[in-house]
Amino acid sequence: MSKTFTREEVARHNKPDDLWIVIDGKVYDLTVFADGHPGSAVVLWKVAGQDATEQFFGLHRQEVLAKYKRLIIGSVEGETSHLQPPPFGTISQVPYAESASALHRPTPFYNKSHLEFKKAVRAFCDEFIAPDVEFYSNSGKFPEPELFLKMGELNLHAARLGPGPHMKGMVFPTGLKAENFDYFHEQVVHEEFSRLGLYTYAEGIGSGTLIGLPPVMNFGPAWMQQKVVPAVLKGEKKVCLAITEPTAGSDVAGVQCEAVKTPDGKFFIVNGVKKWITNGTFCDYFTTAVKGEKGISVLLIEKSEGVSAENIKTSGTTSAGTSYVTFENVKVPVENLIGKEGQGFAVIMANFNHERWMMCVGACAGARQVVEECFKWASQRKVFGKALIEQPVIRFKLGEMIAELEAAQSWVDITTYQMTKMNYKEQSKHLAGQIALLKYKCTRMTHIVRDNSVQIFGGRAITRTGMGRVIENFQRVQKFGAILGGSEEIMADLGVRQAMKFFPKTARL
Repeated sequence: MSKTFTREEVARHNKPDDLWIVIDGKVYDLTVFADGHPGSAVVLWKVAGQDATEQFFGLHRQEVLAKYKRLIIGSVEGETSHLQPPPFGTISQVPYAESASALHRPTPFYNKSHLEFKKAVRAFCDEFIAPDVEFYSNSGKFPEPELFLKMGELNLHAARLGPGPHMKGMVFPTGLKAENFDYFHEQVVHEEFSRLGLYTYAEGIGSGTLIGLPPVMNFGPAWMQQKVVPAVLKGEKKVCLAITEPTAGSDVAGVQCEAVKTPDGKFFIVNGVKKWITNGTFCDYFTTAVKGEKGISVLLIEKSEGVSAENIKTSGTTSAGTSYVTFENVKVPVENLIGKEGQGFAVIMANFNHERWMMCVGACAGARQVVEECFKWASQRKVFGKALIEQPVIRFKLGEMIAELEAAQSWVDITTYQMTKMNYKEQSKHLAGQIALLKYKCTRMTHIVRDNSVQIFGGRAITRTGMGRVIENFQRVQKFGAILGGSEEIMADLGVRQAMKFFPKTARL
C-alpha cells in the first residue's frame, strides 16, 4: 500500500536539501529533482513543505503529473486525489468540450455503437499516440512504423476511409462489424485523431492515405486491389496523393508533370515536380496526376529510381512528411494507370467531397479541444484576485466560440446523416455545393475560435510549450484548413455555382 503522511510531517521537509511538496493530496519528494527543474530550483524552494496544488496548476498542464509520477512517495493521510490525469478513453465533462451526443444527450444521429466506438478509439489515441505528440511535433521526427502496424491490426486505417467494400470481413474495436459501420463511425475516428492536434504529429499518421488511397480503391485495376490496398490497410505500406505543383494548386487542370509513353506502349516516362505533398517524404506510393497526350491521367508511382521527396518546413510540423517531390525520368508501367488514360480529372475530383467533409469534421473537433482548453484555463487562472472567467469579456469570447462551433457541428452532423442515406452519385449531385459551403463555414469558425483563444491565453498562446501549447499550435496552423482541399474563396463560389444549377427557371420576385 502507498505510504501516508500527515501535513505536519510534510511541513518538516522544507529545505533545499530536504524538499517535499503536496499536489492534489499526493506527496512528492523533489529534493534531487529540484536542481533540474526547468523553472529553476528557486521556484520549488518557495513552496517546500507546503501544498503547491494551486501554484502547480497555474504553471503546468495536468499531464506533467503523469510524466513525473515517479517522484510520488505517498499521499496525505485522510485525503483523496481529485486532479490526477483521467483514464484512457475518458469523455470530458467540461462544458462544450464534447458534442452533445458524446454526453448521451438525445440525438437522432448517434446510437450506442457510435458512442462505444468513440470511447475505444479515444482510448487507443490516448494510450498509443497522445503521449508522443509534443515530442514528435517539436522534433519533426516521423511516426514509427510500429504505430501504423498497430493501427492496421485494429483496422483503423480502413475505418478512416469510411464504409465500403474494402472493409469486407473486418471487425473493429468494440466488436463492431463492417456491415454495421457507417459514416458516423468514420466521423468518430476523424474526431478522435483531430483531438491530437490539427496539422501536428497526427497529420503524419496516414493523412496521405486518406486522400491517396481512395482513387486506387475506386478506380485502380485488380492487381492494385489485391496488392496495394491490403498492404496499406494493414499499415505495411504508405500512400499519398501527389496533385499540387508549384504552379498548379486549385487549378487541377493546370498540372505540368508530364507522362510520355514509350514507343512500345508499355511504360510512361514521368518528369515533373509536386509540392506540399502530405506524407510524401516517407510514403511508398504516390497517386500522381500527370499530363499526357490524351490529357490529365492518374498514375500510381512506386518510390523507386528517379523519385525523390524532400521535406518542406511548413507552419505545422515536419513530422507530417510534407514534401517537394521530384520525378526524373521515372519508368512507370502502363498497368499503373488509375482509371482511364486522359480521364484523370474525374478520378481526382471523385474524392474531393469526402476529403472536404473530413476536414470539416476535423475542424470542429480541433475547435472543440480549444474550447475545452480555454474553459479550463479561464477557470483556474487567477488574475486581479479572481478567476479569469469571472471577467465578462472572457465569458463573451467563450460564448462566441461555443456558438460558432455548435452551429458548424450541427451542419456537419446533418451532412453526415445525408451521406448515410445517399449513394455516391446522389452525394455528388446534392452535397458537393453543401460540403463546399460547410468547409467555408468551418474554417471561418476556426478563425474566430483561434482569435478568441489567443486573447484568452495571452502570452502563453504564442509559446510552443507549456500551458498554451495546444492554443499556440491551433493559432499557427488554422489557415491550413482555409487553403487545403480548396480555398475559402473557391469553396464559397463553388457552393453558389452548384446551387445555381438547381435554380428554378420560373422563380421570380
